[in-house]
Amino acid sequence: MKNAIRTMVSTIAVCALAQTAVVRADAPDAPAPEQVKKGSAIYSQNCSPCHGPRMLDPQGAFDLRIFPRDEKTRFLTSVSKGKNQMPPWGGLLSADDIEALWAYTIAGEK
Repeated sequence: MKNAIRTMVSTIAVCALAQTAVVRADAPDAPAPEQVKKGSAIYSQNCSPCHGPRMLDPQGAFDLRIFPRDEKTRFLTSVSKGKNQMPPWGGLLSADDIEALWAYTIAGEK
């Protein structure tokens, strides 16, 4: 009985350590909450009329919920310089504002 409890405790400890390592590995590229909040405000004011209040416009604007996380440069360029029907925002939004929009986009609508 003692061996079974010891094994169970060891297994739980190993799982907890492994999970902590995964969280720490993901943390560096996770956006800061204040940046996501700033991006949310900018999105709400400037982007939601076309992309929808929850990053999905049923009328056809790109579904930002599925924007590839590994294409940050594409996102920043599209927002700054415009793309297709979307006007360029680089003259109206700062680089920090556009970075905050990226943070909001990859964090997902909460």
